[in-house]
Amino acid sequence: MADGSLRIAIIGGGFSGAMLAARLAEAGVGSALIDRTGSFGPGLAYSTPFEGHLLNVRANRMSAVEGRPDDFTDWLRDHAGWRADPEGFAPRRFYGEYLQHRLNTVRLAHPGLIELVTGEVRAIEADGVQLADGRRIEAAAVVLATGNPAPATAEGRSGRLIHDPWGPGALDKIGPEDAVVIVGSGLTMIDMALWLEANGRRGPIRVLSRRGLTPRAHGAHHDAPTPPTATLLEGAPSERLAEARRLSAESGWRSVMEGLRPVTARLWSEADAPTRARWLRHLRPWWDVHRHRVAPEVQAAIDRLTAEGRLTVSAGRVERIAADADGVSVRWRPRDGSGQPPITGDWLIDCTGPGHDPAKDPLTGPLIKSGRARLDPLRIGLDVAADGRLIGADGTPDDRLFVLGPPARAAFWETTAVPDIRKRIEGLAGVLAKASDAV
Repeated sequence: MADGSLRIAIIGGGFSGAMLAARLAEAGVGSALIDRTGSFGPGLAYSTPFEGHLLNVRANRMSAVEGRPDDFTDWLRDHAGWRADPEGFAPRRFYGEYLQHRLNTVRLAHPGLIELVTGEVRAIEADGVQLADGRRIEAAAVVLATGNPAPATAEGRSGRLIHDPWGPGALDKIGPEDAVVIVGSGLTMIDMALWLEANGRRGPIRVLSRRGLTPRAHGAHHDAPTPPTATLLEGAPSERLAEARRLSAESGWRSVMEGLRPVTARLWSEADAPTRARWLRHLRPWWDVHRHRVAPEVQAAIDRLTAEGRLTVSAGRVERIAADADGVSVRWRPRDGSGQPPITGDWLIDCTGPGHDPAKDPLTGPLIKSGRARLDPLRIGLDVAADGRLIGADGTPDDRLFVLGPPARAAFWETTAVPDIRKRIEGLAGVLAKASDAV
């Protein structure tokens, strides 16, 4: 830092961490932005070089700065030469470049206020963090912005199991005609299927997930929101579901989802633990595929692969995954109760979603053990206060520990998409600016 001191330590250099560092610098607050890969800005989500990996949100909603809605589309026009409709879906690599550009622009405008640190954090201490190489970074507060960890469904060490599909060269060993099994049918599955085809892989892709649901597609244009009714917002869970179906029949499910977006976080925060548990158990799979949608052109590509018989999606429960030098075999129980032979292939890609267990995580595990953090009542993540502070075992929020982005999903639920995280960055930057003034 310019004055030799570090004010805020941010762990994670992807979208959440990098854009928080930028907003803090614009508020005159210094930070150390720490990332083990040394890639600051794009993170895992926006590092793909493949042009067919498109944003899942329209370009005109992807500004990284709250209150500046045209920031990304202006950058696309001026720096990427992208002349498409602002309501279109730009390649994700462009967004990664945009994030890097914004971070670097802010660093130049506010010299000394953002220090980029390449390294792996080994421990979070009372007055900062310690890196694996022995370096220590003193800080008035620490922000966990570590993103989503790799899936953890396909256990085992066989080279036929691809645990982290985004890892460097993860798909390189798959041959042109090899059969691929994918466990999980969400957005990552779609990314992998498109990438395999784009790289000349013509072998069959067999997808298995609990319910066999895949993400729905956006419409050709933005859907006007349908205002939520009192029943949708305040009724019993069964009444809310019936009301959502009624409204969807009248105005379309996309419009209903758009109407719910601004109030989703509030509804989640106001719900008690038993209600949240029912939502997770009964509604989450359907919510996810309707809420986190894909571009129409991506859906068209998946439909084509399906029609050609190259992509097959099955619904059932994974009972056992076995792998040896010759391939993989998945024993499963079909959802319809019928008997089916194991699903076999040459490779298995785990696309089941984040496998985060805070109690086992090398960073948050010690915090939980020491009482500086605790799991939320449903044990789906860390317990976090409304302003982003980590809540300790005694129920008291810690003024020096904050969480941003996917690790805060237990508190906010909608905390993976840019429009949602962008708002939390703005709020957290304000909280940290006030805290740093008091130091």
